[in-house]
Amino acid sequence: MNIQRLFESKKVVYSLEVFPPKKTTSIDTIYNTLYGLRGLKPDFISVTYGAGGSEAQKNKTCEIASLIKSEYQIEPVSHLTCVGSTKQDIREFLDRLKEEGVHNILALRGDITPNNGIIDFEHASDLAAFIKEYDDSFNISGACYPEGHCDAANIDEDIENLKRKVDAGVSHLVTQLFFDNDHFYEFMDKVEKAGIRVPVEAGIMPVINKAQIERTVSMCGASFPVKFSKMVNKYANDPVALKDAGIAFATEQIIDLINNDVRGIHLYTMNNVETATRITNSISNIIASCNKQI
Repeated sequence: MNIQRLFESKKVVYSLEVFPPKKTTSIDTIYNTLYGLRGLKPDFISVTYGAGGSEAQKNKTCEIASLIKSEYQIEPVSHLTCVGSTKQDIREFLDRLKEEGVHNILALRGDITPNNGIIDFEHASDLAAFIKEYDDSFNISGACYPEGHCDAANIDEDIENLKRKVDAGVSHLVTQLFFDNDHFYEFMDKVEKAGIRVPVEAGIMPVINKAQIERTVSMCGASFPVKFSKMVNKYANDPVALKDAGIAFATEQIIDLINNDVRGIHLYTMNNVETATRITNSISNIIASCNKQI
């Protein structure tokens, strides 16, 4: 199913994100993760891959996306980055996705590292336009950043870039993780004023341990509201309590977003079945109630 159609039939779309196992880990581990997540009945599951997007990583992404559709009858969304890739690289990957019955793509620039760089695509909008021209049967999603992309001079410039991405063919947006809903609401006001009319899903990552918090800060620069910082400081030396508090914080954040008419929730599961299950069970009746109203 085209992801865009989900938003036409539901008030609140609920989706999950998983990632392929590391090079040193058996791919069987993701099978166990997907088996555990299947009963949560998300509207779709997106599949990412690591920085750089090597050929092996792309193959794993495609394999897992195909499995999600064929084995569990859940719609998959395949991530696709373009840094370090030629147009021919992208054509070949699109052809393979189509052969596997995967028709939804999250088009991303990807992180520029010493091992890759700009070849044929400079921005995600360039990738989206290329996909649209090469094969219009793909549905293209894109990323957005409530606190601004790290490479943008300011949030207004980032919104202008986002408009270019949507104009290039992106029909649905997923936000980077954030912990302060006020940032999301302010961002949505700017999105609306810019004339961006596609549905925006809020990307939520439950933070359940100190190491994850440190990685989160270093990778994306998301700001922490005072109540989040107080939570972390209070339970920093009690891993079990911090996990419970992190799940509760994410759940409260999601409920507030739904109460304020968010179009979708995209849960970054970090392949943690228990956490995803606890959060999903806490919000499933709320989402179902909203979707009865359509």
